[in-house]
Amino acid sequence: MTASRPLKGLLVVSLEQAVAAPYASSRLADAGARVIKIERPEGDFARGYDKAANGLSSYFVWLNRGKESIVADIKNPDDAALLHRILSKADVFIQNLAPGAAARSGFGSEDLRAKFPRLITVDISGYGETGEYSSMKAYDLLVQAESGLAMITGHPAGPGRVGVSACDIACGMAAHAGILEALIERGITGRGKGLQVSLFDGMADWMNVPLLYFEGTGKAPERMGLAHPSICPYGAFQTADNVLILISIQNEREWADFCARFMDDPNLPKRAGFETNVVRVANRATVDAAVAAQFGRLTKQEATAKLNTAKTAYGLVNDMAAFAQHPALRRATVDTPNGPVSIAAPPVVMSDGTRDLGPVPAIGAQSATIRSEFAA
Repeated sequence: MTASRPLKGLLVVSLEQAVAAPYASSRLADAGARVIKIERPEGDFARGYDKAANGLSSYFVWLNRGKESIVADIKNPDDAALLHRILSKADVFIQNLAPGAAARSGFGSEDLRAKFPRLITVDISGYGETGEYSSMKAYDLLVQAESGLAMITGHPAGPGRVGVSACDIACGMAAHAGILEALIERGITGRGKGLQVSLFDGMADWMNVPLLYFEGTGKAPERMGLAHPSICPYGAFQTADNVLILISIQNEREWADFCARFMDDPNLPKRAGFETNVVRVANRATVDAAVAAQFGRLTKQEATAKLNTAKTAYGLVNDMAAFAQHPALRRATVDTPNGPVSIAAPPVVMSDGTRDLGPVPAIGAQSATIRSEFAA
């Protein structure tokens, strides 16, 4: 059974590159929208990030399924006129060019909405449209640093990068949600609207808990590696056969069960330094040392058996090889110019079935047909 495609019939034009904008438009394509991707002759520069996915870029294969690609130069008057003809039929226009570039080329959002009142415009930037940072170039790791994310991530020895493009993805997710809301609103009012989404704002929203913690206590959350700054025990411990297992204790009932059934010490919660979470956090080194000692006496199989008996939440600290074979990992296949590629499936499971994901286009694969379709 194939899931419905509620956005079928909608036309999305995306002047996009890299991650944030392609993330948003790829989700619209999955839901049935026709997405026309505007590329330079050399293509979206994300095409060149690596060659890991059957000779193609892993980023590009992930984020550009189901789209049509046309090569066009927005500074060329004929190509600009072509794009305006396409936009006259479009429902959504997305762009994440360098600050001000779209407007200078005649594709400013306010002007487009004045010309095409039903059009929803989406401007994706690094730091927003106003303020001293508005002209700054921004890429994911730069925004991880500027937003404070890097400073609360990693080992106590120093800040670290989140291992995926978290700021790009946060921005793309927010843009996707905003587009869907704007489409619903247009169904009521008959008019489009403008949306502005930045990488910084996307991550700033995710950073609310450390921000509130800092402003409430005067202290930033510490970098804890594989541990939690405000819960103890909540971290990774090594077994006798060198397997890292991460455990999470969320309340005192779970702590009592853990002590009785995993630590083999039902009186431990009464011992000084072990009574409550607040006390345990203050005595983290002592608590973690006691837990680590017990893990060090057990093999992975023995430890997981005892954790299951204690009903303690835990997870293995997997490497990529283990993740690739994880029993919970759902897969989907995407066709590419170099053949099929297996990717992690989209996260939402729908009651009416699954969707086949559209193919990844070669550079300008649909240029001729799109130019013919929207000829003057």
